[in-house]
Amino acid sequence: MGNSPGKSFREGLSFIEVADMFSDEDKAREWIAEHRWPDGPYCPKCGSFNVQSNIKHKTMTHRCRDCYSGKSRTMFSIKTGTVMEGSNLKYRAWAIGIYMFMTNIKGISSTHLRRELKISQKAAWFMMHRLRKVFEEDSEPFAGPVEVDETYFGGKVKNMSNSKRRERKEAGLAQGPSGKTVVVGMKDRDSGKVTAKVVQSTDAATLQGFIADHVEGEATVYTDEAKAYKGMPFDHECVNHSVKEYVRDMAHTNGIESHWAMMKRGHEGIYHKMSPKHLDRYVQEFSGRHNIRNQDTIDQMSGTVAGMVGKRLLYRELVADNGLSNGMASGF
Repeated sequence: MGNSPGKSFREGLSFIEVADMFSDEDKAREWIAEHRWPDGPYCPKCGSFNVQSNIKHKTMTHRCRDCYSGKSRTMFSIKTGTVMEGSNLKYRAWAIGIYMFMTNIKGISSTHLRRELKISQKAAWFMMHRLRKVFEEDSEPFAGPVEVDETYFGGKVKNMSNSKRRERKEAGLAQGPSGKTVVVGMKDRDSGKVTAKVVQSTDAATLQGFIADHVEGEATVYTDEAKAYKGMPFDHECVNHSVKEYVRDMAHTNGIESHWAMMKRGHEGIYHKMSPKHLDRYVQEFSGRHNIRNQDTIDQMSGTVAGMVGKRLLYRELVADNGLSNGMASGF
């Protein structure tokens, strides 16, 4: 199989191979069903495997023999009970969309996806956020050693309108350099995995709380010289970036900083803006894709389908007002 972006030892898939895999709607549907239901179809309402498949219905292809929805037997499709539920997009669009989402390591814009899949920009944008939802889950605590660092996203406060300044203040957004939004992240050196999130403050309670939530008690923690990290109940070493000290023996934060660099390249080259309203979704996208980067492409894709189960994102939830701006100027 052809190579795709990522580690050289991975087995990739070329676009032409994916086009052959999903050359028609039936092939795409069967592939998604296989990884959504590895043990066979079951009712998403009661969990019963006693189901009738391939029933004659426009969208609902399965019927449960053991439970009812109202006066009728529960009917469902492969999409029911997943982030695809309610989507009118074809299975072929979903399968190829998953491939493009996983293999573009700096991300893929909804305008690009729209052109490739021949769907509306709104549908492409919603699909991308649904796929980001797959990565929204709590990770197991890292054994360490771990590297912890913060980074900053957004335009300069002096360039914002008065209304946007008030909006940020009312939302309680942490103010980094020039008023940018703060993201804190951690990389586990043993597993190579990353976890990150948008935070409301860079005080000791917030940053040390993030660390305590994501590491085991015996872990060694490496940070920069920020005062907020002092006094942690962990084995802690830091490097002093203010005096151009970036590595001292095993102490450095180069790994997590490399992750920030990838995300910022995605921002500048692909997305161009990541609004405060949706920034954490993008953070989860880059962390999630990083954490499975060593897997073969087909395993990344099948894992994404499996990760869809039990998750839902409604469009009205996605666009609902959460007190944050839906626009962010490009730049870091």
